[in-house]
Amino acid sequence: QVQLVESGGGLVQAGDSLRLSCAASGRTFTGYDVGWFRQAPGKERDFVAASSWTSGNRYYGDSVKGRFTVSRDNAKNTVYVQMNSLKPEDTATYYCAAAPAAINDLDLSRDYHYPSWGQGTQVSVSS
Repeated sequence: QVQLVESGGGLVQAGDSLRLSCAASGRTFTGYDVGWFRQAPGKERDFVAASSWTSGNRYYGDSVKGRFTVSRDNAKNTVYVQMNSLKPEDTATYYCAAAPAAINDLDLSRDYHYPSWGQGTQVSVSS
């Protein structure tokens, strides 16, 4: 499994931007699907975004489409999610996850697809 470390969380105001980073150690992200999920207190874990290794496609949860962008920097072995126009409802702990690339993209939004998870980074958005 790949070891993952998220960073970049913090406390911001509504309308601000943040960029979260997910760094891999032990292995590279080459050949891996990478996903971002979030969980607010008392709520289920939700899909945020994913980057498919096989197809190169990127996917987003409905609540973040048009505001969040997932990207890879292979040279830095890091995956990012740029979060713009943040809203109070974006407040959550954000997790990155990785899985050996699947033959299709059907499960990229499902948390069970990913065996490796980071420890999470907190994002708090005030109104």
